[in-house]
Amino acid sequence: MDDVAQTLADNPRAATLRSVVARRVSRPYRLDASTGHLLRRAHQRYQALFQEHAAGLGLTGPQFAALLKLSELGRATQNQLGRAVAMDPATAQGVVRRLIARGFVRSSQDPMDRRTLVLTLTEEGDTVLEEARLAGARAHEMLLDPLSEPERQQLMALLARLSIG
Repeated sequence: MDDVAQTLADNPRAATLRSVVARRVSRPYRLDASTGHLLRRAHQRYQALFQEHAAGLGLTGPQFAALLKLSELGRATQNQLGRAVAMDPATAQGVVRRLIARGFVRSSQDPMDRRTLVLTLTEEGDTVLEEARLAGARAHEMLLDPLSEPERQQLMALLARLSIG
């Protein structure tokens, strides 16, 4: 038995935790009580509300996230932007390529390292982002409408904790 396993075996709190987890896991697993399923459904509802309010902007959720984060950062490489919005490199590349093609993002060579491309918002990107921010805020409010203010704060705090990997 390794040191970690021995420590857990000797720790009464660890034994209690294992017992609680074992009882919870022994319950039948139901889709309607699955964290992943409920988070996905809430996300789908938010995306539908966002698309409803952002009609005509033609932005996807990932494109909106990239524009919003790029606005906050001011400038970023594609790699930095992708990490900041939790996109894998291939997805970030496609999102950035489409935003550049639409004239919302500009890429230029970094003067310190000419091999690196730096991304910034264009004036048109900033304009569409302001409209998208309003759509995002409306979707956020509509999604959270059934919750009281303390419940909203608790949900946001819990989601923030869960999103830290």
